[in-house]
Amino acid sequence: MSTTAAIPTARPLTTGDADVLIEAARRAADGLGVRGSVTVLDTGGQLLGFRRHDEAVLISGETSTRKAYTALQLDAPTADLVDLVRPDGLFHTLPTALDRPLLFIAGGVPVHRDGRLIGAIGFGGGTPEQDHRIATEAREVAQLV
Repeated sequence: MSTTAAIPTARPLTTGDADVLIEAARRAADGLGVRGSVTVLDTGGQLLGFRRHDEAVLISGETSTRKAYTALQLDAPTADLVDLVRPDGLFHTLPTALDRPLLFIAGGVPVHRDGRLIGAIGFGGGTPEQDHRIATEAREVAQLV
């Protein structure tokens, strides 16, 4: 008889969850007067949802995606990682050491369900503080903290 316990799993992030996150981000951005883009990735880094406001700068789509990817890979809000990539920071070589689209600017947050990482959301288009606030608020509204 095996005594190994099953590893608990969490229900994966769905396209329905992505829709809720995107709508919550849109409302939060509208409340701040920010025109930007929001990206939702699943735990494998695959795109589940994306929306760019008609008046957003085009680069906001790229930055929202890279912020989400960075938050997902490191399971941490990008706002918490900014100081780590400064010249004297612990991860100062990480942005150039990997051939991946990491971006260490506030606006990406990991998404959890039942304490397990299931994806990430990123917002780009405002100031770093606004982007972080929008992504965090969307995650809280969707109850995927």
